[in-house]
Amino acid sequence: MEYLTIIIIAVIFISYGLFSRKIDGSLLTPPLLFSLLGLLLSKNGLALVNLHLNQHIIFILTEMTLVLVLFSDAARINLQGLKADHNIPVRMLLLGMPLTILLGTLIAWVLPLQLAFWEAALVAAILAPTDAALGLAVVTSANVPVRIRQAINVESGLNDGIALPVVLIFASLASASSDFEQHHWWQFLVYQLGFGPLAGILVGFVGASLINIATTRNWMTDSAEGIVALAIAVLAFTLAESLQGNGFIAAFVAGMVFGNRLTHECRFLFEFAETEGQLFILGTFFVFGAVLIPDVLSVVNGWMLIYAMLSLTLIRMLPVALSLLGSKMNMLSVLFLGWFGPRGLASILFLLLVLKQGHVAHFELISNISLLTISLSIILHGLSAAPFSHFYGKKVADMGECEEIIPVQEIPTREGK
Repeated sequence: MEYLTIIIIAVIFISYGLFSRKIDGSLLTPPLLFSLLGLLLSKNGLALVNLHLNQHIIFILTEMTLVLVLFSDAARINLQGLKADHNIPVRMLLLGMPLTILLGTLIAWVLPLQLAFWEAALVAAILAPTDAALGLAVVTSANVPVRIRQAINVESGLNDGIALPVVLIFASLASASSDFEQHHWWQFLVYQLGFGPLAGILVGFVGASLINIATTRNWMTDSAEGIVALAIAVLAFTLAESLQGNGFIAAFVAGMVFGNRLTHECRFLFEFAETEGQLFILGTFFVFGAVLIPDVLSVVNGWMLIYAMLSLTLIRMLPVALSLLGSKMNMLSVLFLGWFGPRGLASILFLLLVLKQGHVAHFELISNISLLTISLSIILHGLSAAPFSHFYGKKVADMGECEEIIPVQEIPTREGK
């Protein structure tokens, strides 16, 4: 990496920090801004940034970013506040997500994209998980009812971990050289969905308990809490992976257990994790715009664009609506939950995993469709997050459901359990 590239990236981060309050809540969300800057400065733009990053480096960056984001997001979930409306994310995960993958598979197979059935299924699975970071204005908006914010956050945290085994299975079935029938796929699923949560529960519980003891006895400084939190996130992920479990599920579950096990207010800890996570997120999206997007722009065709738009609308919104039938939610809330299913870090990581593990015949086409969908999601969900949140919150209040809207500072804290 050249000195000029490092200088430019550093200046971009400094400039963003200086004007972050002006950017916050505007149409130009941080992921959208950094993706656009990456593209503008790439070889297809001003050619000022020269990033020589291979897939392995991008894979590590994306993987660690996702682990930190999952852990820190989950640590903020109040389980007691979630109990009353747990049926919303559960419905979306257990009913909506399989329906999303099924509908996405059928549409990708029927459209003239030249994909075999299992390749179409692979595209659908890669694009199934959502990324709350792209719609951060929704998750943090005081205008949006707490149960809706919690549902989006929980769904985003768990669906990538659930989708990962499906992606790997479909990648094996789509591989020309696959002998997947000889593999014990059921054992693979049990390990992934069993050891992952168990590792997360263990590490999160023990880690929080140790911090409680150290804080009570005044052994720990405030600055060390952030270091411990990051180490716990990495430990949960690594332990699960070493046991052939799902590290991403482990990181999310560990964060949830960790955050709700703490007996004191650890504001610095959460701020530290959020700062580090934000740095990784924005860096990943800058790399996305500078390295991954330029190669896609030259090969986009009409059918790819059609599928990408359907993936963000019909393929997502119809399954969500079906999964919420009987939940007594108003139609506006159902549409809101259906629309805010942005695609981001998890889908990028899944692409790199497939590239690393399989020999899929049409991987380049699958990659281009996925990257196009992620690009459109960054733009459309980024631009719509703030205004849609404001509009939705106002409509919900007008419908007499304003008791669901609790200002951020008044949301019950874990120390008040």
